Amino acid sequence: MALRCDTIIRDATIFDGTGAPRRLGDVGVTGDRIVAVGDLGGASADREIIATGKAIAPGFIDSHTHDDRAVLCGPACTLCKISQGVTTVVVGNCGISLAPMRHTAKRPPAPLDLLGDEQWWTFDSFGDYADALKKQGSEVNTYALVGHQTLRVEAMNGDVHRPAKDVEIHRMHARLKQSLAEGASGFSTGLYYPLNKAATTEEVIAVGEALKTTNGLYTSHMRDEADHVLASIEETLRIGTRLGLPVHISHHKCSMPENYGRSVQTLALIEAAASMQEVAFDMYPYPAGSTVLMPEKVRGDTRVLISWSVPYPEMAGRDLSEIARGWNTDMRGAAERLLPAGAVTFQMDEEDVRRIMRHPLSMIGSDGLPHDAKPHPRLWGTFPRVLGFYSRQLGLFDMETAVHKMTGRCAQVFGMVDRGVIREGAFADLVLFDPNTVIDNATFENPVQMSLGIEQVWANGVLSFAEGKATGAKPGRLVTRGR
Repeated sequence: MALRCDTIIRDATIFDGTGAPRRLGDVGVTGDRIVAVGDLGGASADREIIATGKAIAPGFIDSHTHDDRAVLCGPACTLCKISQGVTTVVVGNCGISLAPMRHTAKRPPAPLDLLGDEQWWTFDSFGDYADALKKQGSEVNTYALVGHQTLRVEAMNGDVHRPAKDVEIHRMHARLKQSLAEGASGFSTGLYYPLNKAATTEEVIAVGEALKTTNGLYTSHMRDEADHVLASIEETLRIGTRLGLPVHISHHKCSMPENYGRSVQTLALIEAAASMQEVAFDMYPYPAGSTVLMPEKVRGDTRVLISWSVPYPEMAGRDLSEIARGWNTDMRGAAERLLPAGAVTFQMDEEDVRRIMRHPLSMIGSDGLPHDAKPHPRLWGTFPRVLGFYSRQLGLFDMETAVHKMTGRCAQVFGMVDRGVIREGAFADLVLFDPNTVIDNATFENPVQMSLGIEQVWANGVLSFAEGKATGAKPGRLVTRGR
């Protein structure tokens, strides 16, 4: 009996997500799964797509996001992802997660406010967050981490500028353990930030012990990505060793001009450690980062763009140095006046970016901030930029490697079963794109621009993006490590 599918994509160039050489063939989908790959000339389907000259790949996995709120607020918040071919997002990074904490003050402390004001901080448990996600639905799959900063603010009643007491550590441990039982997949820290930097290594380990109940993942926005980047990597590795669990370094970089070129050292350290323990890292394909504006970090030799400001919303997109001149003050004084605010900081060297991206242990994460008024262009352009600029135009690596860094490698590191690959039995998370034209359009000046070359996107077998717009479908699910 001839195979009958819901959808067949025919005559496509298949990038299967493993890094294997591309090949021509067909992909058949029934329900939420891929049911056949190869020559499906004898099969039929309710919907057939002739993809001659186009490429089919697993849906891209954004390995580093702050989409905790975005996945709950519909296509207005997720179009930036599905229009890039993203079908799965990892949320709860940098110690910042929307659950488990109910925050009743006017605005949570920075950087928790990157996820919104008090109206969004309503989840007493991770289970409540998971229930809301299931009830409301989302255009993308969600893989969730629990943030140490969130746990600290709750357990320590906001008094976070000190090491936690034993009773507070016990509270955080219990909340993490409960969250893991309710569908969270790991634990993240943001030891760089004021809410988290007073935490000792021992505190992180004590809270992280809860991960052993589910073989969870530890990820970290490290304590320092500048002068003390090597010591910070060593601390992250030590935590993983003590826990006996995999570690993941968030948005690996070497910050500030005096540290340009040090990726040679950092990558050698990580590579040596990888022979003894599970370690990985993500990165974004730009020489500028973005987070909340911290006046004490502002420097005259580093360009800063304002991405949002509560008291001065009209300053979004403006250069901090220009604002300072207009106000007849220095950059730090201007920054203090703008708070609470966000910033894009040009703090990395392009050669380091390329060296880190090229490394076989790297994977791609946007680190986009979806609620900024004038966001970093990585929010809209990360994945097409890797494919179009770094792979096709610069030849930094072949497109098979580019796709692997955005699919199969991510799924393997995060323990996403049956995702990130095109093979029979895998979930039908797919992106159809034009390998000859795919490219990012978003710029620092005009960051909210859809990329070119992404044609159709499916999550769990359901079309979520086509003809340059969201379809309105919400096929996304909560994805749990190991399941």
